[in-house]
Amino acid sequence: MTTGTSYVVPHLRQLHRRAGSRRAILDYLQRVDAVRGRFHGDDAGWFHADLVSGDVTLLLDRYTADEEGIRAELNSWAAAVEAGCRRAGAGCGFMERIIQTRQLFTLQGPAGGRGELLCLALCEYLARATDGVYQADGEGFFTSDGCPLVPDP
Repeated sequence: MTTGTSYVVPHLRQLHRRAGSRRAILDYLQRVDAVRGRFHGDDAGWFHADLVSGDVTLLLDRYTADEEGIRAELNSWAAAVEAGCRRAGAGCGFMERIIQTRQLFTLQGPAGGRGELLCLALCEYLARATDGVYQADGEGFFTSDGCPLVPDP
């Protein structure tokens, strides 16, 4: 992973309350490093988290597909993925997942060291918990276990 933002694109399945709970996310990250978190939310659930490990801070945001601009962004990604698959001469079954997505996570954190390790761990966790994929800026889309699907153009 490089600097910048990573995105987790869940499939049809919403993040389950148990897997997406504050405690579950922190418990998972504790396997990698000592992390504390501050979550912000509303009646619909949490929508922002500051995850801190020493001098490393990750910013995690959760959006639903019906929020302004999110559906258009997902459709744009689907078109880019389709074009990337054509360039690679490969089939791209997960493009439909992007179109059908009901929620989206963005994660920002530092490149290198613990920050990168925590970002990768959290992307893989959220993708696995939602039967989704993740995208790292400048790198491309990956399965929940880190296998590359489509490189960024």
